[in-house]
Amino acid sequence: MSRVDPSIFKAYDVRGIYPTQIDGAVARRIGAAFVDYLGAKRIAIGRDIRLSSPEIATAFEQGARARGADVADIGVVGTDVLYYYVARNDLDGGAIITASHNPKEYNGLKMVRRGALALSGDAGIREIREAIVGGAHADLATPPGEPARVADVLEEYARHCLSFIDARRVPRLKVVMDAGNGMGSVAARPVFRDLPLETVPLYFEPDGTFPNHPADPLIEENRLEIMERVKAEGADLGIAWDGDADRCFFIDDTGAFVPGDFVTALLGEAFCRKEPGARIIYDVRASRAVADRVGAAGGTALMHRVGHAFIKKRMRDEGAVFGGEVSGHFYFRENWFADNGMIPALVLLELLGDGQKLSQRLAPLRARYHLSGEINSKVADVPRALARLEERYADGRITKLDGVSVDYDDWHFNVRASNTEPLLRLNLEAYGDAEMQRRRDEVLAVIRG
Repeated sequence: MSRVDPSIFKAYDVRGIYPTQIDGAVARRIGAAFVDYLGAKRIAIGRDIRLSSPEIATAFEQGARARGADVADIGVVGTDVLYYYVARNDLDGGAIITASHNPKEYNGLKMVRRGALALSGDAGIREIREAIVGGAHADLATPPGEPARVADVLEEYARHCLSFIDARRVPRLKVVMDAGNGMGSVAARPVFRDLPLETVPLYFEPDGTFPNHPADPLIEENRLEIMERVKAEGADLGIAWDGDADRCFFIDDTGAFVPGDFVTALLGEAFCRKEPGARIIYDVRASRAVADRVGAAGGTALMHRVGHAFIKKRMRDEGAVFGGEVSGHFYFRENWFADNGMIPALVLLELLGDGQKLSQRLAPLRARYHLSGEINSKVADVPRALARLEERYADGRITKLDGVSVDYDDWHFNVRASNTEPLLRLNLEAYGDAEMQRRRDEVLAVIRG
C-alpha cells in the first residue's frame, strides 16, 4: 500500500479492514512514525488473537526498530496488560495490535506514550497520520535482528490487579465468565485462579474468527447467552469482557445486565469509603446515581467528556482515585490512571463480601434511576438537529461539555454527535419509567425533526 487511507486514523486508535485498509506495509510505517513522534528509545508491543495480528505486529516492530527503538515483545495479551507493562517498566511507549470489539475482518493499533498515556486524534495520532499520508517511511528498510521476547508477564500483572483488594474478603461465589473467544481469558486465569470462586467459563478459547458471538457485550444480543447462563446455573454474578479485555461488563444474580453507570456508582462509592473525600470522574452520559452515591459516601463526583484520553487526563489533573464510563471502561489512579478489565471485577467481588446479593445492592438504583440506554438517530444535518434541541429545551440548564446536555430537576439528557457518521446519540434519564419513556420519545422526535 503506497497510499494509506487516512480514515483508519480514528479519535482513539488506528483501525481498518484487513488487508484493504491496513496490512503489514501500513503497520511498518506506523511503527516508524510512532517512534519518531515520541523520540522513543524503548517500547513494548503486544497483540490479540486476530488472524492478521502476527503480520501487523511484526511489521510495526520492524518499523519501530528501523527508527532506532529497542522493542520488547510481550506476546498475546489484552490491551490493559500492555498498558501495565509500559507503565510498570517506565518505557517510552507501546502499542497493542487489536481492533477491540470490532468484527473479525478488522484490525488496528492502540498506542500509548510513557506512563500508558493514550495517543489520540488530538495528540499523537494526528501527527502520525499527517506524516504517513505525507509519504513518510514509504521505503523503509527492514532492520536486522529480532525484538526482545519477554517472558510471561501475566503472573506479575495478576499480582498487580489483586493488590487493589483484600482477597480474604471475596466470598465463595459462583461466577459465569464470558471471554467471547477474545483476550479476557488470557488474564482471567491467573487473576481469579486463587480466589474462592466456582467459575463457569464461556468461550475461553482465544479464536480470532470469533465463532460464537462478537466480543462486544455492550450490544444486547451479544450478552443474551451469559444472561441465560447465569440464571440456568443459579450463579451469583456474570462477568463479560470485550475483544481486547480492557472493558468489563456485569450480569447480576437475576440474569439482568448492569449498566456501566450503575457499576461506576457502586465502585465509586466503594473507593470513597476507603478514601474519604476521594474524587471520582464520570462521563456526561451517566446516571445521576453516580454523583448521588459518591456524594453520599463523602466523595466528589466530577463530570467529564466521553473518551479514555480525556478521562485519563482529567483524573491526573484532579488526582482522582477512580473513573468510569457508561461504555464499560473503568480507570484507576493506582493503575497509572489507565483503564483495566480485571480490576473492576475484583473490586465488585470484594464488595459482595458483605453477603448482599448484587441485585439487592442495585435495587435502590433501579427503583429511582430509569435509563433510556444509548439510542442512535441518523440525521441529515447534525448542527441543525442540535440547534433544535437547544431551542426546544431553552428553559432547562444547558451545558456543552460534550455535545448538548439539558438538565431539569426530575430528568435530564445528553446528545452527542458520532465522530464518524451522521448520527446523534441520546442518553436520557428520569425518576420514573413512564416519565423516562415519555421524555425519550419527545426528545427523539425533536432530534429527528
